[in-house]
Amino acid sequence: MSELVKEFEAAGAASIGRCDLHTHTLASDGMQPSAENVRLAKEKGLAAVAITDHDTVAGLAEAMKAGEQYGITVVPGVEISSRAGGKDIHVLGYHVDFRDESFLRRLAELRDTRAARNEAIIERLQGLGIEITMEAVVRGIGRELKPDESVGRPHIADELVRLGAASDMRDAFDKYLAEGKAAFVAPPRISPGEASRWIAEAKGKAVLAHPGLYGDDELVRGILGSGGFAGVEVYHSDHGPAEEERYLEMAREYGLLVTGGSDFHGARGGVIFHGDLGSVTVGADVLEQLKA
Repeated sequence: MSELVKEFEAAGAASIGRCDLHTHTLASDGMQPSAENVRLAKEKGLAAVAITDHDTVAGLAEAMKAGEQYGITVVPGVEISSRAGGKDIHVLGYHVDFRDESFLRRLAELRDTRAARNEAIIERLQGLGIEITMEAVVRGIGRELKPDESVGRPHIADELVRLGAASDMRDAFDKYLAEGKAAFVAPPRISPGEASRWIAEAKGKAVLAHPGLYGDDELVRGILGSGGFAGVEVYHSDHGPAEEERYLEMAREYGLLVTGGSDFHGARGGVIFHGDLGSVTVGADVLEQLKA
């Protein structure tokens, strides 16, 4: 561990409480209601948890109410899908006004793009000889989806596992759904800069999610250097020590906040995707910085 990482983690340890700033719920591709994420965060001794579903804020009202019930801070967030440099780029938004009508309309447009992407994925899988339908994917979720909830690739992966086309979700992504694989589809999306602008106009702060997953630090530098971002997610379940050191240095270079979270989605087939809730945290001081 570098001296820079040690210095930052020591400062965080001195703050009161720990916070997981990246979790998903049933509103997108998580496995449990947002209130359950809040309950788990309380159980694990966290001071705060952020709800950051993909292109939707449908779980936030429930989560905020649960935060009052359990006496834990809930950070209203979102994870917006964008694209740059030939890669899907995710932009986290914190303390967004999740009742802002303009913001809600914009998120609805992103979910329409996501739905079209899902249909294209299904067509590609069918072309590979897999007997899968979108109706079966939705049926496999086991409940009626609300209008502002979204279907994601993990839901399609679940159906691939049920059909025996993959052994588990990771196998489904490795064979078919990950970038560059046989059924991957990249629809036209907004740019990371536009995503950060939407978040700012909803009174939130934009943070670049899990930069280590993009495999292109020059692209990351270009995104961060273009302005509009308040922070970078240095700590993530899929970042190792080398990634943490690189992006901590990058955050310092660009004068950005350092955030982190587990990217918790729950367990599918007994396997937790990304990381368990509370497994990656930052100090509570980061919450004050995100509000400032």
